[in-house]
Amino acid sequence: MKQKKIVMTGGSGRFAQVFKKIRNKENFFYPSKKALNLRNLNSIEKYIKKIQPDYLIHCAALSRPMDIHEKNIEESISTNIIGTSNIVKVCSKKNIKLIYFSTNYVYPGTKGNYSEEDPVLPINNYALSKMGGECAVQMYKNSLILRICMTEKPFIHKKAFNDVVTNFMYHEDFAKNLLKLLDKKGIINVGGPSQIIYNFARKTNLKVKGVSAKKILGKKFPLKQSMNINKYSKIVKK
Repeated sequence: MKQKKIVMTGGSGRFAQVFKKIRNKENFFYPSKKALNLRNLNSIEKYIKKIQPDYLIHCAALSRPMDIHEKNIEESISTNIIGTSNIVKVCSKKNIKLIYFSTNYVYPGTKGNYSEEDPVLPINNYALSKMGGECAVQMYKNSLILRICMTEKPFIHKKAFNDVVTNFMYHEDFAKNLLKLLDKKGIINVGGPSQIIYNFARKTNLKVKGVSAKKILGKKFPLKQSMNINKYSKIVKK
């Protein structure tokens, strides 16, 4: 049986580097920005024609620092919205299964325990840019959207919110389970158990300081950002 080829965009990014260590197989391809330029349709088409993958995992995105999406919306739109739309165009033309990395920030963050069917209301420009990518991906039926909440291990920040509940998990934990999701379609929430960010951070970084999101970011900042991850949990436990 022929081994399926898998391309992962954002090959030099944080998640891809962790994934490579765990799944360093010959059938995986990790193009650099130069080899596959999201903003250039011809560049994407040329790379895809050369590799002819069965799956494309789209991790490449503009993410941190978070305020870049407020300061430079052109960069955010060009990479996360137009870049993702270009990926969708090529995948749909070639009938390649597309797996898109989105974010839990697309949910309003006001009630918590969000299911995949709940209405979305992105909480900042970064989330809006990822939602823009989702819109293009949802138009293509041979696709899967993963609304993910994950970070590096150990927790890298010096401060962590002690009043925000979410579903952080580490890159390593998701890397072990990603391939179990490849043939799923629709939307799946991905993360760890719901908990306060500070409590999560303390497990790998005892020096982290607890700070209040409400005090720093104002009363309107959503504090209940947790997702219902039942669908994900059932799949990975099989």
